[in-house]
Amino acid sequence: MSSDNPLSIENQNLLLEVARASICYGVQHQHEQTLSLDDFEPALQQQRASFVTLHLNHELRGCIGTLEAYQPLVLDVAHNAYAAAFTDPRFMPVTADELDSLELHISIINPSEEMQFESEQDLIKQIRPGIDGLIMQDERNRGTFLPSVWEQLPDPTQFIQHLKLKAGLPANFWSASLRVWRYTTISFP
Repeated sequence: MSSDNPLSIENQNLLLEVARASICYGVQHQHEQTLSLDDFEPALQQQRASFVTLHLNHELRGCIGTLEAYQPLVLDVAHNAYAAAFTDPRFMPVTADELDSLELHISIINPSEEMQFESEQDLIKQIRPGIDGLIMQDERNRGTFLPSVWEQLPDPTQFIQHLKLKAGLPANFWSASLRVWRYTTISFP
């Protein structure tokens, strides 16, 4: 599977099932489930990065992921689903009572590319609302917004300001050492 060759609907549904099973297993056993790669076709065994986002009653309930591929996609999704449900520091662990109402969303991260810009206005002109996810870094401060965040922050200036805040920087921060990468995702359902 290349970044421009999306997963089949069947494989997307299978990854959603793997993510849900990982969370259910975690509720029952308080640890991650071990998966065998032999149970999955080659498209799901390729090294890819992913994010798993959980919603409960249309409110964020957890979101954990990786920006760079380091393990097979199916294992990354299972791990991130477990982590979003039980180790996201912003939330208490998911409970058995929440399982039936939990909405899962998976984003497969395509490789990022560093952006070149002269100013904040130049950066804002280059980003593609609704398409680009961004990683912002200045020294030790780093944050990312998935492309789905454009739904809540459709204005590029606000998108950048809120990303700075997420990275632990002031909203009006600017520095010549600021670095930004863009990426796209395959997101489902």
